[in-house]
Amino acid sequence: MGIFSKNSSDREITLSDIKLPEHIGIIMDGNGRWAKKRGLPRSAGHKAGAQTFRKISRYCSDIGIKYLTMYAFSTENWSRPKEEVDTLMRYFKDYLEEALRDFGDDTISVKFLGDIYRFPPELTELMIKNETLSAAHTGMVLNLAMNYGGRAELVNAFRQMSDKLLSGELSKDDIDEKLISDHLYTRGQPDPDLIIRPSGEHRTSNFLLWQSAYSEYYIDDVLWPDYTTEHLDKALIEYSKRSRRFGGV
Repeated sequence: MGIFSKNSSDREITLSDIKLPEHIGIIMDGNGRWAKKRGLPRSAGHKAGAQTFRKISRYCSDIGIKYLTMYAFSTENWSRPKEEVDTLMRYFKDYLEEALRDFGDDTISVKFLGDIYRFPPELTELMIKNETLSAAHTGMVLNLAMNYGGRAELVNAFRQMSDKLLSGELSKDDIDEKLISDHLYTRGQPDPDLIIRPSGEHRTSNFLLWQSAYSEYYIDDVLWPDYTTEHLDKALIEYSKRSRRFGGV
């Protein structure tokens, strides 16, 4: 377990001393800047970032986090240069194939948030296979936000509810916050308690807009490929010190 800090009695504080968040969201950011600082192509940053993703997601599972949502590819990322998008698609494919090989001995359940049908059919098929084969697993739920945008998610939810209103399945009086939540990609899951953004940027970047209404945010200056379990430990201890009032006193 990582060491966080020392309390007033000069005793080291570890994970066992704090209450962990149930749901963590991470905006994986900084791959391109990491590569540029080293005079490397952006693809090298994405490769390093993929390795960090594997390490951090496994660590979260090991320490008992119940839900982890990783922002992997946004609806806006399609506008990046074709070469960069193609590189990301290759890394996604490598991870999905690796996950299929490992799931027999794993407990992680994988879910995909976003419109996965815009991806090449081979990738979409791998996503569906991963979800299906891991559905019965009882460990951490790993949400991968792929072709995801918070606004697009809300539009999709409103369209679903509109269809149900027109068919008579719903009335306008049925519409409340819970109903909207039940039509999001994260339906059935608790809202994120903590959202972490490495790279020093202070933006939500269209990530879990509805779900993060009362999330705690933690900004870290380290670029994603350099992010370690020790950085995550610091975020968790900082989160444990905060008082969450949800609009109350």
